[in-house]
Amino acid sequence: MNLKDYIRSVPDYPKKGILFRDITTLIKDENAFIKTIDEIIAKSKKFKVDKIAAVESRGFVFAAAVSYMLKKPFIMLRKKNKLPAETYSTNFDLEYGSATIEVHKDSIEKGDSVLIIDDLIATGGTAKAAAKLVEISGGIVSGYIFVINLFDLGGCDNLIKAGYKVENLIEFQGH
Repeated sequence: MNLKDYIRSVPDYPKKGILFRDITTLIKDENAFIKTIDEIIAKSKKFKVDKIAAVESRGFVFAAAVSYMLKKPFIMLRKKNKLPAETYSTNFDLEYGSATIEVHKDSIEKGDSVLIIDDLIATGGTAKAAAKLVEISGGIVSGYIFVINLFDLGGCDNLIKAGYKVENLIEFQGH
């Protein structure tokens, strides 16, 4: 099974010039979704994992399933003002805008090894922001696993240059 066959490409979304790689077609197929989770779990064995984190919202789909299967706590990195308790916060740039994400201050303890899972990496802005939240919380980023790497946009390369370990399941050209 080639997981690339289950990704829908949507031109000019969310704005003109962006070719959006849509994972909804992958997760609606039970066999493709199971294979994706199994592949993420297999790749996770390369990392020390105390906790699993994901960025809102599509990353939650994969990370929650992996967290359940590995019996590890799941940490939600959410958009600004979505978490009810005290948070750490960081701003970052996206390929087509800017955003803020937050984490509860009591989610990650000093020294926790945190695996970050997300559906896609483009330029790496969201991924770097996720690492910043883990690190200001006292945790250590053990690595990243992405379902899709838009290889020509350089996000994975930037993370690797910054000293992070990165895995992905499939690659597409960004544009």
